[in-house]
Parts: sequence; C-alpha cells; structure tokens
Amino acid sequence: MRLIAENLGGERGGETVFSGTGFALEDGQALVVTGPNGSGKSTLLRIIAGLLPKAEGQLRIEGGGDDFPSIAAACHYLGHQNAMKPALSVAENLRFWRDFNGGGDASVEDALETVGLAGIGHLPFGYLSTGQRRRAAIAKLLVSPRPLWLLDEPTAGLDKASEGRFSGLMGKHCAGGGMIVAATHLPLGLEGAKELRMGQAS
Repeated sequence: MRLIAENLGGERGGETVFSGTGFALEDGQALVVTGPNGSGKSTLLRIIAGLLPKAEGQLRIEGGGDDFPSIAAACHYLGHQNAMKPALSVAENLRFWRDFNGGGDASVEDALETVGLAGIGHLPFGYLSTGQRRRAAIAKLLVSPRPLWLLDEPTAGLDKASEGRFSGLMGKHCAGGGMIVAATHLPLGLEGAKELRMGQAS
C-alpha cells in the first residue's frame, strides 16, 4: 500500500497556508510533520483525512484493494479533540467506535490494558484526567485496526511513561506494515521516520 501526495495546497479561512507539498509513504513507513504554529500541520492532516478540501494537488492511496479503496477507508484520525462522549463510560465509547468503524471482535479490555487503563472501562469518560482521556482516545486506534494512522499532536497531555508506551505502539504498527503521518512539536521516538518541515507561518 502507498500513500501519495503531490503538490498539495491547503487553505484556512480563505488564505493559503501551504502549497507545493508532496510525499510518498509505503507499508511500514512513518512521516513526522514539523513546523511552527500556523504553518499548516493540522490542516495537512485534516486534508489527508478528508475533513477539509485540498486547495490544489493530488492525494491518493494505492494498493488498498477492496478493503481499503480510499484514504478515508484506510485511516484513523486522532485530532486535538478526543471525540468521546463524556457521559458514556470509557468502554461504551470504545465499543461505539469499534462498531462504527467495523472493528469486529477487537477487545476493548485488551486495548485499555495496552494503553495502561486496565480496570477503568466502567468509568464515565468525563471523569478521567487529561492524560487518561488521551490514552483512551489512543485505544480507539486499537479496537478498529486501520493501516494508516493520522496523528495530530498525539502525545499532548501524556506523561513520560505514557509517551514511551505510545512510542512502542507506533513502532509495532509500522513493524506490522502500517503507515503513520504525525504532526508534532515533540519527539515521538519513531526511528527511521521521514520528516516533512512545513514552512514558516505567514
């Protein structure tokens, strides 16, 4: 499978944020997107995810077959917001996303244990700390597997132990043939990752 971007351009509020951006990722590869605030990192991820229209250029996925014929079908997007209902329990939230995304028999309990939240699935999501909420959102990546992870500041709010745990998860995802595009200000511990530096904010 390959993710290809050619001469991409993005806008925010009618103003050009970036243009001429391109990259190609294959199975097992990661791309770390860096740059100052306002340079278009989040906009780029949202365009890849299909949440924003591209202003110019081409974006496509190849080799996804019937299971993943489009980028939207192949990707998980983890943005600044955790996309979980505060009044529902952690487990209820994860079961919703598993069923919505077609995760089959993936275990919610195993996913919570993997992110260090074993035993709290019964708690309302709104009761969790900032770091716990982020870890629960990361568990969404595990309950409905997708080959492409789009991660926007994924370690925001995590302590050092949780950062290390998530680094291991990302490494395992790539080792299994997955792809990652991650926008970040912080080191993610992704060995061998490609890097895309977005231009200075205008």
